[in-house]
Amino acid sequence: MASNNKGISVVLMGVSGSGKSTIGELLARATNSSFLDADDFHPKSNKEKMGKGIPLLDEDRIPWLETLRDALREKLLSGKVVILGCSALQKKYREILRSADPNYELGKYTSLVKFVLLDVPAKVLAARLEKRAAEGLHFMPAALLQSQIDLLQLDDSEGILRVDGTLSPQEIVSTIQASVF
Repeated sequence: MASNNKGISVVLMGVSGSGKSTIGELLARATNSSFLDADDFHPKSNKEKMGKGIPLLDEDRIPWLETLRDALREKLLSGKVVILGCSALQKKYREILRSADPNYELGKYTSLVKFVLLDVPAKVLAARLEKRAAEGLHFMPAALLQSQIDLLQLDDSEGILRVDGTLSPQEIVSTIQASVF
């Protein structure tokens, strides 16, 4: 667990259907911390847009990411551990979230905000999204999956932990705990 009263934020990232919410809730329980689901922070207009199969633009995403950054900063400044499930598909989006750490220097990638990619093959993602849609459990249609996959940028210099998102939830949580905490 995080020591010396510094907060830490673990951002579980990946495209829709990668398991961010499921793993986030389990990891928060395992680390006695709180879980924030980025989907809960989307304004109604973003949810309506995605629900109609329209991909979000940066003008939709940036204010949402800034709200998430502020929520993370509040937790970090109070010395808390927080788990955030957020797609964070592009480097510039992750930079916004990293800036929740008041000591973060742009491009240094040493921050109290850590990123974990839940890496899942497209075929598995599509099946998960179709199942969720059939159950009426999410506003994001499977039709937008490819747009998210196309947006995903990974840069090895960022030090993002990649975890196989097809492992059992407990294996994923254990891997993250061993690597991050």
